[in-house]
Amino acid sequence: MLQRVRAQLRRVADQMMRRPELCCGAILLSCALILPITLTCGRVKDVVSPARPPVGFFAAEAPVVDLFLGQMEEAERLLEEADISLLFYYAPWCAHSITARQQVQETARRLAGEVQFVAVNCWWHQGKCRKQKSFFQYPVIHLYFWRFGPIEYRGPVQSEYLESFILRVSTPLTYLPTRSALHTFLTHQQQAVVGYFQFNSSPQPAGFISFLLSALHALRRDHQGAVRFAVVTNQAVAEAISLSEDESVYLHRHLNSSLVFPRAQRNLTAQAVCDWVFENRESVIHWIQPTGAKSYSLEAELQKGPALLTFLPHNPLTANQLLNQVTDVALRYHSCCGFEDGASAIPLCCQSLLVSGSSGEERVCEVCVSRSAPDSPCWALGVYMEQLQLSSAACRSVLSSYSRFSQVSVCCRSAPRPQLCPLDSITGLQCRTNKTLRFLLLDAELHWPLARRLGASGNHSGQPFITIINLRDETHYVLKHTDSLEDFIQNFSVSFSPLHRHLMGHKQHQQHTQPLIQEVTSDSFLDTVMDSQTDVLLLYYSAWCGFCSLLNHVFLQLARLFQGNSALMVARVNVGHNDLPWEFMVDHLPSVLFFPRHRKQMSVKFPENTPMTVPNLLRFVLQHTSHAPWAEPGTGAESASLLWAELHSLQREVFSLHRARERLTQRLAVLTPDSQNAEQRAQIGRLEMLYREKRHQLADGLHKLQELADASEEMLKENALLKVLLSGLRETDRQEADRQEADRQQGKCEAS
Repeated sequence: MLQRVRAQLRRVADQMMRRPELCCGAILLSCALILPITLTCGRVKDVVSPARPPVGFFAAEAPVVDLFLGQMEEAERLLEEADISLLFYYAPWCAHSITARQQVQETARRLAGEVQFVAVNCWWHQGKCRKQKSFFQYPVIHLYFWRFGPIEYRGPVQSEYLESFILRVSTPLTYLPTRSALHTFLTHQQQAVVGYFQFNSSPQPAGFISFLLSALHALRRDHQGAVRFAVVTNQAVAEAISLSEDESVYLHRHLNSSLVFPRAQRNLTAQAVCDWVFENRESVIHWIQPTGAKSYSLEAELQKGPALLTFLPHNPLTANQLLNQVTDVALRYHSCCGFEDGASAIPLCCQSLLVSGSSGEERVCEVCVSRSAPDSPCWALGVYMEQLQLSSAACRSVLSSYSRFSQVSVCCRSAPRPQLCPLDSITGLQCRTNKTLRFLLLDAELHWPLARRLGASGNHSGQPFITIINLRDETHYVLKHTDSLEDFIQNFSVSFSPLHRHLMGHKQHQQHTQPLIQEVTSDSFLDTVMDSQTDVLLLYYSAWCGFCSLLNHVFLQLARLFQGNSALMVARVNVGHNDLPWEFMVDHLPSVLFFPRHRKQMSVKFPENTPMTVPNLLRFVLQHTSHAPWAEPGTGAESASLLWAELHSLQREVFSLHRARERLTQRLAVLTPDSQNAEQRAQIGRLEMLYREKRHQLADGLHKLQELADASEEMLKENALLKVLLSGLRETDRQEADRQEADRQQGKCEAS
């Protein structure tokens, strides 16, 4: 084989040596083939054009260092040079990043001399930020206090909120030099933590650094800054809160006894102090930020129990008088009154509620922190209970949703109890009711669409809006501008609340003509449906219900039959846009209810297993109508409805025969008279005979219906139903006869 190949190659080489022009042609042909292939393969790489290099995201005049190529090493170098730094990680295509850009620029212009602002493009695939970070959403805002960080900001990206958070990070501790400053700090802060440190031996004690870091750790959990940290260096000021030992941490609480950090059980570290504060803090009001009108976070809060939602026009940079008023009401609501023990009064614990005992009587339960000291009110209450010789069965556990502490103990005794506060006072109201309210705050500027859905009026958020929502009882109350917040809470807490449930609904537009089907809203439901002089057939529907749209033509036909009858109304209500009292709601859609006049409490629901057709609905109305003595089962009304149903089906058969006759006539018109054979003529003859028979049956049905109407003259005076049916059927029969006569004349003309 190899010898043969060598021989062939030797022969080709000899021929090329004899004919050099053949050798040159082969070389040129090879180059001509290789060159296009090389150029084509080289252009394949350029089919997908490379991504354009990113450009600056922020304006050139903005005091923000824009690292649009994702230079993380440059960002780390800038962090080391500044005391307070803000890193804004963004994606150029992200709508949220584009929206937040203007807010960050406004904040940077105000705080450029104190804080360094750095923006990093974390989407550029060639940058180190994209390779090092794994963000699932944009933008991401991190703050750094010296070398501590990152502290992620999770609040609304608004310039006021962002600036307020930066100021809290830059000054995590408040210095209290005097007792008056200490008193003001403890009074105005919802949750205050005070640390006492002596700076005599060293510039910065080790415990002070841990306390400072604990304040920064707290900002990671609470961007609103509800927990504020302060430091005291004067021993005389520290003695005002009973602190005498160096490196002590004091947690002030308005309702329960204040606590001191247990250094014997825990080490004084930043994480330990932060955990201890959040385990034992009091939170009488909660700021929430739902993402929209339908929010899982808002639902989770409402599932915990009745909630008082307050929409406030809030600016975190300025003092808010409305916020102070709501906070004062919440503190008085959660506080507890004392009960008299001879000449002295022993204060009760704030966490109290009413429960039903085994014997049926109500008992008052006080919930106390289990780690209470011997000098605390809860410990004194326990001693007093033991003196009353309460049985061990009186003490039991309680639902965790009523308590804001990790470890609780409950002691119960019979109600009522003597109290120092009047019963009409809001102070300690939580201790006297099972309807324990949770106070939730929302920014009206950010969540005004949600407030409007809950019943707020107007298109602006300058006024506060307060509402109470109780999901368990399916109640919703709105505070009027003329009422006070204390009376509003007091009326909700009583056993039989005098408040009126707020119902959401669309406003009904004024119509000049009477519609066939009356549209009912939340405001017009009682006036329309509960009218004692009118029978009402009501359809419950919604826009998202597919079966409801299929019933539109059925109810239109039924409304045309009852048109002109003032004693009966066909109506519908969109339950997706209108709230109704629970006693008038249905369990599924579509549903039909009939409300007879003079007997509205005896409303009847259309059977679920019966098809919603015109004959069935007509029979349902005739059987339950209240004002006709003949409308009883087995009387003429039922016979009329059954006869009408049969006539309706017969009319459909006649119409189908007429359509078949028209199609056959069109086919015969195409053929010549000679081509019409005997079989086709026989077929059209049979069709004509069947058509005449059906017409005769229809005429007999009309005659029977006329006889029934003549025999019930008194009935026709009270109700015009049969007259409407007769006129409708006669008109249909007349139109059908005219159409048949026109078809005959046209057939004769074509045959001639």
